[in-house]
This record gives sequence, structure tokens and C-alpha cells, in this order.
Amino acid sequence: MDPAALLALMPFAVTTGIELDRADPGEVAGRLPWSPERCTAGGVLHGGVLMTLADTVGAVCAFLNLPAGASTSTLASATSLLRAVRGGSAHATARPLHVGRSTIVVLTEVTDDDGRPVASVTQTQAVLAGA
Repeated sequence: MDPAALLALMPFAVTTGIELDRADPGEVAGRLPWSPERCTAGGVLHGGVLMTLADTVGAVCAFLNLPAGASTSTLASATSLLRAVRGGSAHATARPLHVGRSTIVVLTEVTDDDGRPVASVTQTQAVLAGA
């Protein structure tokens, strides 16, 4: 599936303004431009927006690693926010850490336009058998 088609499956991500740059089972990358309506006090991109970006990119990575006919649902997500984003875009890159029969664990690193770390998110996704 191409990145635009994958993103279209997630209306909330589309509404949020997330863009997917590339999507392969080994790595998914996306970004979210800074915008005043996505900020908290002082023009800082809201942490929840950063987590939404990471969750979206990580979920696509998990989805691309599912066996045929399976679906996925988040079991756990841990976020460490490291730096504020006050302009430009937040960039997220997700890679699978573990692809098993019952769970997929994905690490998503979020950076700013200069490549500095903004957040690190580890999420565990359940592998749900097809109906």
C-alpha cells in the first residue's frame, strides 16, 4: 500500500495533519508541521500532538508487519518527551523491535528539522487474528 492510502485508513491522523513520507515493514516515516492550533502555551507543539504523530507512524509500522488477515490494537505505549518544537516540523521514524505471533513492538523516534531528538515512543501492539 502506498503511504497516502495507509493514512486514509486513519481519519484522525488525516484531521491532525500528519503526512506519511514512506512506509515499508522495516521503517515508516512521517511528519507533522508546526501550527499554532497544535500548540500549548508559548508556541510549543503540544506533547499530545507529538504522541499522536508517533502513535500513527508506529501503528502503520505494526500494520505492515501483520500476517495476512490479522489486525492490530495498541496494548501499551510509553513516551519520553525530550525537546520542544517551536517551528518547522516534527519528524517520526518507526522501526519494529519485535515481530512475534501475538505482539509487535515498535520504536518511534521523533526529531525536529535539525535532527535533534524530540521524543522516543515504544508501543506494543497486539496481533489479532482475522475473523
